[in-house]
Amino acid sequence: MSQQGVLLLNLGSPESLSVPAIREYLDEFLMDERVIDIPKWSRRLLVSYMLGPKKRPQVKLEEYGNIWTDEGSPLIVTSKRVQDKLQDKFSFPIDLAMMYAKPSIAEALDRLEKAGVTELFVMPLYPQYAMSSYETVVVKTMNQIRERGNKFKVALLEPFYADPDYISALVDASKPHLDKGYDHLLFTFHGIPERHLRKSDPSHEHCMVVKDCCATCHPAHSTCYRHQCLRTAEEFVKAAGIPDEKYSVAFQSRLGKDPWLEPYTDQVLEAYGKRGYDKLLMISPAFVTDCLETLEEIGMGGAEEYKAAGGKDFELIPCLNEHPSWVSFLEGRIRKWSDGQTGSCKIAHLAKI
Repeated sequence: MSQQGVLLLNLGSPESLSVPAIREYLDEFLMDERVIDIPKWSRRLLVSYMLGPKKRPQVKLEEYGNIWTDEGSPLIVTSKRVQDKLQDKFSFPIDLAMMYAKPSIAEALDRLEKAGVTELFVMPLYPQYAMSSYETVVVKTMNQIRERGNKFKVALLEPFYADPDYISALVDASKPHLDKGYDHLLFTFHGIPERHLRKSDPSHEHCMVVKDCCATCHPAHSTCYRHQCLRTAEEFVKAAGIPDEKYSVAFQSRLGKDPWLEPYTDQVLEAYGKRGYDKLLMISPAFVTDCLETLEEIGMGGAEEYKAAGGKDFELIPCLNEHPSWVSFLEGRIRKWSDGQTGSCKIAHLAKI
């Protein structure tokens, strides 16, 4: 008799607020070939330099210290709460794993196998497709499942960047902030190198090649991060009734000298600060759970940049976190799968894994 189970997946966080834990986490993260996609020996040299004495781990220690709670990393703590809320709604196991650090994918698969699970719904909690997030966590998970002899019949939650229920959850969670009034709403998505778009395009003839490629219908959009980010913003403002002139989109967290997706969030914040808006509202729909990139980079650093340039009031809309509409969205997708309404992954670019 088959036994169902669910695996929630997210990025991860250091196991503790210490330099060794942060260095270990960053090493695993930055050595991922889909995060820094250069030859392994070059990547090893670069990452070793970045993690050297008085460099990135020390800086990140201070940044994580700004957001760390008594319970630990906000990303891990909130993710476990969502897991618990979902587990209360189902009789079969709902497990949680992180791409990097713990709780690990391997440990979660071991628990699910021990629980007798034979049908597994893998749920990467990334609304948009990117090779450095959605793709890499699916590849790692599927590789580990194969190493266990393919004991699970797997179904995969596809990117839900324009799913009406997801958009509705975003709007529900944002409404209290929108209702207070604002001059401008800035969507900030995590940035990626432009070359990642070209690599994720199965045709290699559309993304960053065709003029207005994100607005021109093409199968490449199923794996195009920029198109999916723009689509999320478009669907959100449509559902929330936000005029075109009152919102814009930017990309944060660039690394290195190669061109990344533009416009850059820090430059946009400076420009908007100089305009002297009474109130700038920001939202980060690439993340479903608040983490370093939202709480510290934008909520603290972004606010400081904006105000230093002359901006006045700044407010960051929290991620979906434990919002009832978000939990309801996840519950609905699990029930559809459990009832046989969700099949295998249809993303062509993942056929190679």
